[in-house]
Amino acid sequence: MATDPYLSVAALTKYIKKKFDADPHLRDVYVKGELSNVKIHTSGHIYFTLKDQKARMPAVMFSARAKSMKFRPESGMTVLIRGDISVYEASGQYQLYAQSMQPDGIGDYYLAFEQLKEKLNKEGVFNADHKQSLPRFPEKVAVITAQTGAAVRDIITTLKRRYPLAQIVLFPTLVQGQGAVQSIVQSIQQANRTDSDVLIVGRGGGSIEDLWAFNEEAVARAIHDSTIPIISAVGHETDTTIADFVADLRAATPTAAAELAVPSRIELLERVMGQRQIMFRHMTNDLEQRRIRLTQLQNSYPMAYPDRLYRPFIERIERAADALQRETVLTVRRSGDRLTMLSRQLDNRNPSDRIRQAERDLAILGDRLDQRIANVFNQREQQLKSAIRTLDALSPLKIMDRGYAIPFKHGEVVKSVDQLELGDQLSLSLKDGEVKTVIEAIDSKEKERD
Repeated sequence: MATDPYLSVAALTKYIKKKFDADPHLRDVYVKGELSNVKIHTSGHIYFTLKDQKARMPAVMFSARAKSMKFRPESGMTVLIRGDISVYEASGQYQLYAQSMQPDGIGDYYLAFEQLKEKLNKEGVFNADHKQSLPRFPEKVAVITAQTGAAVRDIITTLKRRYPLAQIVLFPTLVQGQGAVQSIVQSIQQANRTDSDVLIVGRGGGSIEDLWAFNEEAVARAIHDSTIPIISAVGHETDTTIADFVADLRAATPTAAAELAVPSRIELLERVMGQRQIMFRHMTNDLEQRRIRLTQLQNSYPMAYPDRLYRPFIERIERAADALQRETVLTVRRSGDRLTMLSRQLDNRNPSDRIRQAERDLAILGDRLDQRIANVFNQREQQLKSAIRTLDALSPLKIMDRGYAIPFKHGEVVKSVDQLELGDQLSLSLKDGEVKTVIEAIDSKEKERD
């Protein structure tokens, strides 16, 4: 019986693996390259691609070695690795098993990433105060990603599953390669012209080159200028882009972005049912308390004898009515007495009587004034007559009656011979006329005494 010439895939792969393992040049290799597609598993194993401008190879560093590293490997970093080359039989691929890793400068993408990140950070583009809050119950969710692929399927499936009330608006967008930046910016601007409540911007996983459009400044500024809150969902959890820093919220994956964008219908139903049970329990307790209270009231003494419940009030009303009537009569009586007293006081203060009394007083004062005036007039009359008699006694006419005359010279009375000269003409005024005379001699008494 001839031997089967065909080998199984596993046998052939195992043979190749032995060849790799037997090669002494592959047992301890030193290789330099740029990290790409870095994925840190929850177990601590690090899976990545090591590449340069012309080639790439898959690589892995197990958690026992990864724990000793002093830095966190990220896509775009250039590293120095020591390890060995072997074949992973399950996939039939050779790969680098890293024993140690240390950074060796940075790659072009990493440098561009850090420079743009620093620039936008200084401008405050990443500031928390610019972040918008997501609506709790969005009515319309816009999705900006490639029209085909796992990302858009995961987002739409998750949105419909969690919150079918939300309307999904897809903006088919080129998210990789030439023209991706402009396509992403245009989609964000178009979505902002709609009434969407939240935007999901992202794509599935890939190399740093595949995701690079989300590290471009134009995309970052479009996200920053959006008036609608944006959730970034670019690549896997280990992939970090500039869009993640600018966006209002970062999701680890597109599926996670959909979960962050809308509430869970099941959780809402559970919450509603829970609230319903709480309300039902509260209402039941409240009704039971009210029923107990009603029973107590129905069995209470006042409710058993309702007429006795309002009897005291009737008595109080009747007593109040009697008191009101008595008080009314008393008040009317007091008011009548008061009115009478005031009328009397008013009569006593009648101005007509006061006027008549004033007229009588005025008449008495008038009589007294007339009497006083008459007395004064008589006194003044007697005084005048006495003065006339005195004047009459002293009047020069009376003296002239006894034969005296008054001489005048040039109209003036001559009182001394010193006023006269010989030949002067004098006028002599007698009691019954006037005569003219001429001075012929002057005899002065002073001369005689001399």
